[in-house]
Amino acid sequence: MSDILRVAVVGHTNTGKTSLLRTLARDVGFGEVSDSAGTTRHVEGLRLMADGVAAVELFDTPGMEDAIALLEFIDGLVAPGERIDGPERVARFLARDEAAGRFEQEAKVLRQMQASDAALYVVDARDPVLPKHRDELELLAACARPLLPVLNFVAAPTARVDDWRAALARLGLHAVVSFDTVAPPLDGERELFDTLATLIHAHRARLQALIDARAREADARREAARRLVAELLVELAARRDRIEEASESDAEALLQAAVARLREDVRRREQACVDALLRLYRFRPDDARMDALPLTEGRWDDDLFNAETLRQMGVRLGTGAAAGAAAGLGVDLMVGGLTLGAAAALGALAGGLWQTFGHYGERIAARLRGHRELSVDDAILRIVALRQRELLAALEGRGHAALTPIELGRGGARNAGESGTRLPVAEATDPATRQWRSGTLPAALVRARAHPEWAQDGNDEGKDGAIAELAETLA
Repeated sequence: MSDILRVAVVGHTNTGKTSLLRTLARDVGFGEVSDSAGTTRHVEGLRLMADGVAAVELFDTPGMEDAIALLEFIDGLVAPGERIDGPERVARFLARDEAAGRFEQEAKVLRQMQASDAALYVVDARDPVLPKHRDELELLAACARPLLPVLNFVAAPTARVDDWRAALARLGLHAVVSFDTVAPPLDGERELFDTLATLIHAHRARLQALIDARAREADARREAARRLVAELLVELAARRDRIEEASESDAEALLQAAVARLREDVRRREQACVDALLRLYRFRPDDARMDALPLTEGRWDDDLFNAETLRQMGVRLGTGAAAGAAAGLGVDLMVGGLTLGAAAALGALAGGLWQTFGHYGERIAARLRGHRELSVDDAILRIVALRQRELLAALEGRGHAALTPIELGRGGARNAGESGTRLPVAEATDPATRQWRSGTLPAALVRARAHPEWAQDGNDEGKDGAIAELAETLA
């Protein structure tokens, strides 16, 4: 027995055999997937690795197109009264010229069955159970290899899952797996390999190693994905664009240009995160389609005196008149102007207590000089977070055989099923979704508001801590 498990993927034409291999291999480029019958004409293989060691070799085979006629032909090769078993009957057929002619496609399937340790029989669960399917199963059973039926496209509303399970049970096939190659269940791959291991006990250790390795890979992939989203949100929250002092006639034009620039940068940064997530999950760049963000007109720098900033300034200033003046000033700035008393307090703080303000002193001075800043509004942070969370959920539930792109918009992300159904990813009643929509923003984002330097790439212990903290909340 070889260390690697060899598995033939077989079934009627156009049932999703190549799609199954794409999803199991997480390879959108394997083979050719089409609605046309008979797309796969030759046997093609790929290997699934467990910690760098080949564990399973899967073989994509052509679709069986004329099982009824082939079964009649094979029956005609047995003389009256002759008693031979299934493998011998198949061997007689493969030795005939018809195996290279009329039944060439079926012969390729049967040869690969005989060269394999087991087989996955892929069924399009939307199809009715027909005599041709029973004849196919009789031919495959004649190869004397363990056979595991896999019901594909079970998420479609027209799927006949119960009919297929009943029909397969009548043929003695009680171990059956539902595995939609377009929208596989999160535990679908584990169930498939677990069930296969029950049929071929000699390879159980190898299959278990594959299951364990894939679970670790999935955990690492989710952690990396959450960190990508957290980094996006932290950098957007920290973003501040200064608008230089200008005459009254130029101020409006400068503001409009700054807002347009901020909008485009936010879109570009979010798209970069989407692209990175698609690469991480090994999908194509066009596998997610994103609507434009409904950005507001920007956000003035009232966050200069948010709770985190006040906390930091209060620690440096201590208690008393100076801290009180800073807090009062924040109220005045947030309502849009300087009162005479606030201006006097600001002058005193920017003068006698300049050093205690640290890097905030420059921003206070800029306010005095007439400079203004734009930042990303809380509402936009919420929208970006919701979209990215929905995208993560959609990627987790998307098979690599899916042809329709994920629709990422204001209402969340959805996988459009190949049957035309739209599969919702997250419900509005989810507590985390409600929190992002209307609850308090995570503390990591509040801290980021007070650290404009976090908007740039680079190593920063505080930024890294905020990203790690936010990534945990995304879990």
